Amino acid sequence: MKPSFEEGYNAFIEVSGSTYGVDRAYRYVARVSGACDELQNNINKFHGFTTHIKQLKGDVQEFRSSGTFNIDAAINDSKYKTVVDRSHGYASPDITTNWGENYGLKALFSGAASAKAQSISHFQRYMEYKAKSGRIDLLFEDFITEKGLNASEILESDPIYSGQMRLIPEDQLKEAISYLKRRIAVRAITNPDEVSRYQETLNRLTSKIIAPDGSESSTATTQQLLDIAEKAKKGEYDAARDGFSTEELIKIDNILKQGVKAGLTAATISLVLKVAPEIYKCLDELLSNGTIDEEELKSIGFAALDGSTEGFIRGFVSATIMTSCTSGFWGEALKSVAPEVIGGMTVILMNTLKDSFLLAKGCITQNDFTYNLQRNIFVTGCGLGGGVLLQSCLPMIPFAYLLGNFVGSMVGSFAFVAYEQAILSYCISSGSTFFGLVDQNYKLPDDVLKELGVNLFAYEKYISNESSVSTYTPSLYEPNLYNASMINILRRGVISVRQIGYI
Repeated sequence: MKPSFEEGYNAFIEVSGSTYGVDRAYRYVARVSGACDELQNNINKFHGFTTHIKQLKGDVQEFRSSGTFNIDAAINDSKYKTVVDRSHGYASPDITTNWGENYGLKALFSGAASAKAQSISHFQRYMEYKAKSGRIDLLFEDFITEKGLNASEILESDPIYSGQMRLIPEDQLKEAISYLKRRIAVRAITNPDEVSRYQETLNRLTSKIIAPDGSESSTATTQQLLDIAEKAKKGEYDAARDGFSTEELIKIDNILKQGVKAGLTAATISLVLKVAPEIYKCLDELLSNGTIDEEELKSIGFAALDGSTEGFIRGFVSATIMTSCTSGFWGEALKSVAPEVIGGMTVILMNTLKDSFLLAKGCITQNDFTYNLQRNIFVTGCGLGGGVLLQSCLPMIPFAYLLGNFVGSMVGSFAFVAYEQAILSYCISSGSTFFGLVDQNYKLPDDVLKELGVNLFAYEKYISNESSVSTYTPSLYEPNLYNASMINILRRGVISVRQIGYI
């Protein structure tokens, strides 16, 4: 690849890892923030309801349990999710999940009352319905059939919420367990057929939703649900005051986990981009010469190692910084920081740190360091600008930003070469140092000094000769004749990185 194209391509590799890290962090915080907003909006939908808070707390319990679970799942990057169906069908679950487990919720005035409601049988519900509807002649089988169930498969003692998890308030759990254990002990003597429904209820009794990966909802007491219901009726429920905001929920370990995940993916992206040109060279050589240089194949492995390592670091750094900023971990002022700024600053910072280390070791000069810093800022800025421009023009294309970044990096690399040549041309003709960025060397080269007849003394190689007396013989003297071709006009040009001298 040509130097300018290669520099632009390498700049794109550097930016791509940081860009992915920033994008992942931005989407992560947005997902957590969105789950918090959803919880608040769903509960405040009860604004204006005339329902007493003792009854409304059950509805609040549904949305708070589901909402807090989805918040925790977002924090853990979990694939699991819950939904409040608001179904009023017979024995229908209140909350369904995407892992196949359903939840029925009760929040009555006591743990015993909630446990009793959770363990109600089909026959008990049948008797309640007959009393309320006045249909005294209704048979149990007809009742079950009307509810859409197969009467031949349902026993009178079966719990209507069979198969569902039974969720109740946290403060009622201990009392509910005691109640169910007592009922099991009594029914084991008086009516063994009913033991199974109490035991099934006890086995599935819980105060929170728990997913297979450990994501869970927040528990709530009866009083908490009453307080939230009261606020909900006024539309004044604030999820942040309830402890559900990115500032409260996203901790340092969550930030570091996002950094590691982003770093691993960024390392893969950098690996592919770094190795792709080398593989192309090998394939081109194979097609042209019928052979592949073994050393080139080895170099691909080193390029992959170098590229993936740097990609991981860039992805990790950009993701952790972006997550910390947008989540409010570093204060309210940085929550609205632009992702492009984080991505660009990460690239420039990482390159500058690497060059600083090389400068300290003496591997590069101060001029090299200054040149690299200026080039990184220029090319990175062009790449980020190109990405933002194309993304704004084509927002429907997911990879528009990366494509624009690639084009911008290429344009920036070529533009920087033209910019550099313009500066050096001006400095050659004017003698300017361009604020110290260009080194003007006025020392004549050794070959020019030799042509002028100047004896150069290399003291580090000097070896003294034996003293001898020279004698002058006039007959051997021959004067030098002037020849115009002996005159060489010196010109000034670039002799090193941003260093101008005689050539």
